[in-house]
Amino acid sequence: MTRDAEPLGDDGLDEAVKAMSHPGRRAMLRLARDGERTATELADAAGLAPSAASPHLKLLKEVGLMHVRVDAKRRLYSVDFERLAQVRAVFDELWADQLDALKHRAESGTASKRRRGTA
Repeated sequence: MTRDAEPLGDDGLDEAVKAMSHPGRRAMLRLARDGERTATELADAAGLAPSAASPHLKLLKEVGLMHVRVDAKRRLYSVDFERLAQVRAVFDELWADQLDALKHRAESGTASKRRRGTA
């Protein structure tokens, strides 16, 4: 079974998926999954200087993958799990399509071997 391609929506989900392509941003998200973190902690997790991490954190916030809460003089970042689940669903759907195609090829190969008497 194949699924028809859906047009890109205006919800920015494709931008959130693209944001996941950077290993530093993925490292930041992994650390922030466990709770609020400062920009410095997230920069360290990504192996980046705080100044280099800043645009990555801004992007993660803009695409909805992170929330920011100001606490006195600190900015605390946390993962938006609902948005992360939406991104995961994109990959799950792509993976499901590949599994469906693989299953179809495997079943077709088994059926033709049976017809030839080699299975």
